Parts: sequence; C-alpha cells; structure tokens
Amino acid sequence: MKKQGSKTPVTAIIGGTSLMNSTIFSSWKTERVKTAHGTVQVMIDGNTVFLQRHGEPAVPPHKINHKANIEALKNMGVDTIIAINSVGSLKTALKPGSFMVPDDFISIWHIDTFFDKEMRFMVPGMDKKLGKSLYNLCKEHTANLRFGGIYIQTIGPRLETKAEIRMLKGYGHIIGMTMASEATLSMEYDIPYTSLCSIDNYCNGIVKIPLTMEKIQKNIVKNIGIIEEVIKTLIEKGIP
Repeated sequence: MKKQGSKTPVTAIIGGTSLMNSTIFSSWKTERVKTAHGTVQVMIDGNTVFLQRHGEPAVPPHKINHKANIEALKNMGVDTIIAINSVGSLKTALKPGSFMVPDDFISIWHIDTFFDKEMRFMVPGMDKKLGKSLYNLCKEHTANLRFGGIYIQTIGPRLETKAEIRMLKGYGHIIGMTMASEATLSMEYDIPYTSLCSIDNYCNGIVKIPLTMEKIQKNIVKNIGIIEEVIKTLIEKGIP
C-alpha cells in the first residue's frame, strides 16, 4: 500500500452482489480497517484494494455503511475508485446483458455526506476522464457498452413500483441503490470515482414480460464473466 510521501497510485475496486462469489480475490490479503464510522474489511494485492460494499456478513443495500467504506479507502491512501454496480434499465434500447459507464446521477431522496457538523458545500460531478478511461478498457471485452447516461438511485430494499418507473423513466437511463452515495462521498474526499454498471434487468413495467428476482439473478450470472475479465485487465494493466 501507499506509504507516507509515496506517489504510487492506489486503485480501489468496489464490488456488489455480482462479485460475492467471485474467486478473483481469493488469494488476496484480508485486512480490517477502523474508521470513525465503523470497521471495514478489505482485500489487498499490491497497490489494488477490493472492497465488498455489502460487507461480511452481507447487508442489504439500504443498510450499507457507505461512510465507513469510503473513509476506509481514503485512510488507505486510495486515489482512484472503480465501482461495479448492478442496475435496471429504464430504456428498452438498453438491454439486459449490456453495460454503461454513467456520467451523472440523481439521488434526491437520501444524500450521504461527511459534512454533518460543518458548513461545507460541494458541487458534484462524475470524473469524466476516469470514466472515459474505464470505458476504453471495457471496450476490449464487450461491444455492448455505452459511455454516458444518468443513474437514478433509489433506497431499497424493494424494487420500484410500475408507477414509480413511469415517473422516473423520463429522467434517467438506469436505476440502482448504491452508486450515487459512493460517488458523492468520494467527491467530498476528492477521490476520482467512476462506475461500470451491469444492466441486469428491465425495470418493473418497462417491458410486458413480468419482472422476477429469478430472471435478475440469471442475468447477473451472464454478465459476471465480462465483469471479471474487465477486473483482471484492470489489475494487470491499470486504468489506461
């Protein structure tokens, strides 16, 4: 890991449900990092850190301790965060099995912040240079990929109603429950953050075929192969 005064880049990969059973990190060193917001378990190999956002044992999306997760990465000297996020599609053209690197987000129901006790403000913005680099890396592994789009974060743990989807589909491209919180907290600590979003289902009511958790899980399994290849390339070559 980065030592005091070192300029060696430290990259963190944040994963979710799609990587819970991955063997990529099985030989990595495990550490527990204490923060003011809780203790976080990470896995380390050289100058790459893997953090399972759901923790161990895993908690549902609305219970994730995002503050502890991002503060742990900051304390470890991480200067780049690449996240993997599972999402639903609000557009029929964005089919399950495809991927997106979003460049903006909406999260107006709940906003995580480190600034609870001080008057500090921040203009949020996704790191487009990092996002474009991730997009270029991912193009080596799949053509079903889009750069740019709006991620809408809902709270969970339930999925959205058809009425909610009818309202939201005019404002965004994909829906998830975690990315906006991570991105906001990373921005507050000036850590560049981007995400590879795995589109694993159409949102509730976007197509006539009923949405089921079984179908979502099947699509997650289909996409995991590409996700793992992207991660292996990221570990071996770094971000372009």
